[in-house]
Amino acid sequence: MKRPRTTYVQSRKAAMFAAAVNILEILAAMGLTATVHMGNSGSMARTAVVFLSVIVILGAVVDIREAVAAIRVHADVNSLDETVQAMTLQNRQLRVQRHDFLNHLQVVYSLMEMEEYDEAMGYISQVYGDIRSVGKNLKTASAPVNALLMAKTQECREHGIQMETEVRARWEDLPIADWEICRCLGNLIDNARDALKDTKHPRIWVTLTEDVKGYGFQIRNNGPRIPENVTESIFEAGFSMKGEGRGMGLYITRQTLREAGGDILVESSDRSTAFIAHFPRDAGQPEEALPGAK
Repeated sequence: MKRPRTTYVQSRKAAMFAAAVNILEILAAMGLTATVHMGNSGSMARTAVVFLSVIVILGAVVDIREAVAAIRVHADVNSLDETVQAMTLQNRQLRVQRHDFLNHLQVVYSLMEMEEYDEAMGYISQVYGDIRSVGKNLKTASAPVNALLMAKTQECREHGIQMETEVRARWEDLPIADWEICRCLGNLIDNARDALKDTKHPRIWVTLTEDVKGYGFQIRNNGPRIPENVTESIFEAGFSMKGEGRGMGLYITRQTLREAGGDILVESSDRSTAFIAHFPRDAGQPEEALPGAK
């Protein structure tokens, strides 16, 4: 699912540029103050310079804080927009299915009338498969999560990747906002899809679970193994094996889960790679760490 990112990218660059400029202002103010104190300037001049420097530094600190906040807000808006687009796609697909349902019934009725029972059974099986594929992604109590899973299933199909979803829980009353969970799931599925670029018979398995302690999910793919020396580094901000400008998805996912008291780990072998996450029912209440999590 493609959508414009121009506004987000320009806003983010503007905020980063503002932060950089203000850092330079702080350094310049500190340097000027030090120069004046080491010189032969009068006490009034030194006091004035110090006063102006303090004002510049305070203003720059506020600007930097606001710039960082702006970057975070735009990231959140970007995720919300993706969730809305996913729900729009889900609604469109459901409307198409409803529209086609009567046509399917007419075809089956005609085949039965002509006593083409084998053809009718084959047709029903094909239609049932399509409906079941959609139904797999409509089992949670979260409409945004359902929409995201449906959208990602369609995206994977367009890339020649088979994505299977197994929902073992309703995911009601999630302690994390639906759009934040969608951001986590979306980042992990996108990473799995990218990892399968050169894989024969690429597949992704998405599993949603729930137990007494909380909620969990697993995104597994049959792509290449992740080297052991980078399995922890992949969660660091800016780290990426895909090139410059990447490497924030896994970092944001781990931060989101940890802020809710959960965590995520990765298990990788020659056969598959899985990202396994869990978070408690009460957001912010730390739970027992996942085995292998640091």
